[in-house]
Amino acid sequence: MFSKRWSFWFWTMMALVLRLVLVHFSKNLNLGARPEIATPLTSLRRLAEGYWLKQSSMSPYAGSMYHGSPLLLIVLGPLVVQRIGGESHHAISSLLFVVADFITAMLIHSIGQTVHLAYRQSLRYLNIEKITDSSSTVDSGDVAALIYLWNPMTILTCVGSSSTPIENLLVALTLFGACSRLVPLTAFAWVMATHLSLYPVVLIIPVILLLGYGPDAPPRKLFQQNSSSKSNSSQDKLAKCSEWTKWLFNPEGIFSWAPVLHFILWALIWSGYVLTLCAVSLKQYSGLREMFNKTYGFSLTVQDLSPNIGALWYFFAEVFYFFRTFFLFVFHMNVLFMIVPLAIRLNHRPCFLAFLYVTISSMLKSYPSVGDSALYLSLLGLFINELADMRFSFFLFCGYIGVSLLSPVMHNLWIWRGTGNANFYFATAIAYACLQIILVVESVGAVLNHDRMLRKKVLS
Repeated sequence: MFSKRWSFWFWTMMALVLRLVLVHFSKNLNLGARPEIATPLTSLRRLAEGYWLKQSSMSPYAGSMYHGSPLLLIVLGPLVVQRIGGESHHAISSLLFVVADFITAMLIHSIGQTVHLAYRQSLRYLNIEKITDSSSTVDSGDVAALIYLWNPMTILTCVGSSSTPIENLLVALTLFGACSRLVPLTAFAWVMATHLSLYPVVLIIPVILLLGYGPDAPPRKLFQQNSSSKSNSSQDKLAKCSEWTKWLFNPEGIFSWAPVLHFILWALIWSGYVLTLCAVSLKQYSGLREMFNKTYGFSLTVQDLSPNIGALWYFFAEVFYFFRTFFLFVFHMNVLFMIVPLAIRLNHRPCFLAFLYVTISSMLKSYPSVGDSALYLSLLGLFINELADMRFSFFLFCGYIGVSLLSPVMHNLWIWRGTGNANFYFATAIAYACLQIILVVESVGAVLNHDRMLRKKVLS
């Protein structure tokens, strides 16, 4: 056990050292100009432009450069702007993102420990000892945290002049607070994540399920179908457990409304507080109306058609203006159409549901980046036990590597060398979207097959 702990912290420290080394050469790498890393919503160069405008007594949303939160200008603005006659604060902001990556990894590690403990407790309650023994050898928290720290997409985003690490930190903090039943922290993180990027709003469903039912567990019907003798012995064991352990796995399937109502109350309080701060920050300009129009409105209407790794920029560059509103509605409703069916079928696995929502949002959002993929690929590691038999895992691994290598090549051939065209780069975006679709479908199928396997074990 000590050897495993030492190995985990060794690789964690090595990942941080690698980031610090790359931060030193970040100016030469010029990653902030890459469309796969920095988007119009997350680019620190655009944030610096917004900060300059505000320092010049102009609205930070003047023109078409900055589309982020006014609160980010207060926190990150002084760090990313190079002072005249002074040293650049770029290294300090990069160090901030290194710390954000470390905290995010530790939060994912804690989430993995909670999910893994709930998984083992549920199997013990069902008296499936063989599966419990085999699964106990894999610590999903360690795996998920190391995936996040050593994913090249995470490393490039950390040193690539993008605010995505802050957004990933808030999403991980939301799930950590829900898994730990820290309601005020959960509400704060969810409100801030939604404030910085519109798409984390869909996480309210898995958060409510986490607070109401507890972490992931096998289908509740399995506990009801268990034999009476096993159930009695298990119930005796459960009666002796602490309140935390009883909430950790909920065999009766009782939904607790108290933490959910507290979450809604705290979410309203934090939302009012954040909006008040934004209104004070923008009081001498157009106020909150301009902020919503330049942030959420900019993302929903897809005003910037500069190339990125998504599919919307190419589609709306080609579509007739007459049909633009219709297809905007269709694309954005695709996210909502998938939420309810998945929530109904996978309500007993809220953490896995959160992974699916993050993946779908990353696939269908207006301005995606590789930092979004870094987050959901690390969340995928939380379910290494359930996804052990997932098909096409090697194909997906090779596909992500291939797209990561081909995307900058095709962009260079099109933009700089002039020997290609937009279809070259868009083809990699389509391949990237297909890989994410396959990942969602295969992971859902693997989890459902795992639940069926548990049902056969219980009934045998």
